Amino acid sequence: MGRAEGWKRTLNLPLWVSALVATLIVQTVSAFASMAVPLLGPPLMARAGLPLESIGLVSAMTSVGICWCLACGGPMLGHHGAVRTLQIGLACTAAGLLVLSQPLGVLGLLGALAIGFGVGPNTPAGSQILMRAAPPRHRTLIFSIKQAGVPLGGALAGLIVAPLVLAQGLTVTLWTIIAVMLVTILVVQPFRRPLDGQRGEGHPGWARALLSPAVLVRSVRHLGAHPSLPLLTGLGASFSMMQSCLMAFTATYVVTRHDASLAEAGRIVAVMQGASMLGRVALGWVADRIGHALRHLAVQAVVSALAVGLLVLAGDQGSWALYSCAALAGFTAIGWNGVHMAELARVAPPHLVSDVTSAASLFGFVGSICGPLAFTLLVTWSGSYGLAFLLVAGQLAGFGMASAVFLRR
Repeated sequence: MGRAEGWKRTLNLPLWVSALVATLIVQTVSAFASMAVPLLGPPLMARAGLPLESIGLVSAMTSVGICWCLACGGPMLGHHGAVRTLQIGLACTAAGLLVLSQPLGVLGLLGALAIGFGVGPNTPAGSQILMRAAPPRHRTLIFSIKQAGVPLGGALAGLIVAPLVLAQGLTVTLWTIIAVMLVTILVVQPFRRPLDGQRGEGHPGWARALLSPAVLVRSVRHLGAHPSLPLLTGLGASFSMMQSCLMAFTATYVVTRHDASLAEAGRIVAVMQGASMLGRVALGWVADRIGHALRHLAVQAVVSALAVGLLVLAGDQGSWALYSCAALAGFTAIGWNGVHMAELARVAPPHLVSDVTSAASLFGFVGSICGPLAFTLLVTWSGSYGLAFLLVAGQLAGFGMASAVFLRR
C-alpha cells in the first residue's frame, strides 16, 4: 500500500516537474557511470587482460557507441517511448560495465561500446520529454538544469569511486555502480505512463534500423527543417571542440606550464567542473530572460574564448588568478549545453525534436573527438599548450562573431 501511494504521489506531480526529475536522475546516473570508467582505468584494464594504455581504446569505443545511438537510435525511441528508451540505455550501460570487467581481452571493448550506446539516449529522449512538458517561459532553464546532471555525475564519480575502490576493492565498486544503474531503472518506472503516454504508432523495424545507413542519412537531413538549425549545429560543434580540449588538457597544462602539483591540477579541474554546473543553470535562466537563445549563444562563444585566453595568461598572476580563470572558463565555455539543447528543441518541428537533437549532438560529438586530436597535433607542432588553447579558443570566437553577423543580416 505504501509503495502504491508513493507511486500515486509521483504521478500527481505537475508534468514538467515529473519530466525534469526523471531526466535529471537518469542524466546524473549515466554521467556517474560513464565517468567512473576512466577513474577505474588501471585495475579495470588489468582485470580485462588488456594493457593499461587500452583505456584510450575504451574511450574511443564509448564515443563510437554514443555516435551509433545518436545516428540510428531514432526508430528505437519512436517505438518504445522516451522513458523506456532511457531505461534501455541504463540497462545497456550496466551490461557494458559487466562485460568490460571480465577477462575477455579485446572482446571486452564491446562493453565500452555498450556503455556509449547506453549513454546516447539521454540527449534525444530527454529533449523530447522536456519539450513536451516544460513551460515555454522557463524552458531553457529547465533544459539547463537537466544538463547540469552531467558535471554533477562527474563530480560524484570523482568523490565516490576512488575511495570505494580503496576501501572495498574493484569488484564491490563495479557491482555498486551496476546496482545503482538497475535501481535507477526502477526509480523512473513510475514516470513512464505520464511521460510516454503520447507515443506514436511505433516502429516495428527499430532493431534493423540500428544497422541502417539510411537512418543516419535521414537523421542528418532533418537539420534542414529550420533555417537556424545548421547555424545551431555548427555552434554546438565549435563549443564541443573547446569543451573537450579544456577537459582533456587543463590538468596537463597547469602541471607542465605552471608547475602545479597533480593534486592542485585536480582541484583546478574540479573548480572548473563545479563552475560549469552553476553556469548551465545560470545561463539557462539568463537565456530565458533575454528571449533569443541563438544570439545569446553567439555572444557566449566570444566571451568563452576570452575566458580561455585569460586562463592561458593567468598562471603568471598567482594561484588565485588560475583558479578564478578556470572557474570563468568552466562557467562560460562548458556551461553552454542546456541553452543549446533547448534552442534546438524549440526550433525543431514538434514531431522531429528527438531526431534533430540527435543529429546536432552527433556533429557536436564529432567536434569533441576532432578537438583533442587537433589540439595534440598543435602541441606536437608548436611545443606550446598555451598556443593550442588560444587557437582552439580562436575558432570558437570566430564562429560566434560569424553567427552574430549572420543574425544581424
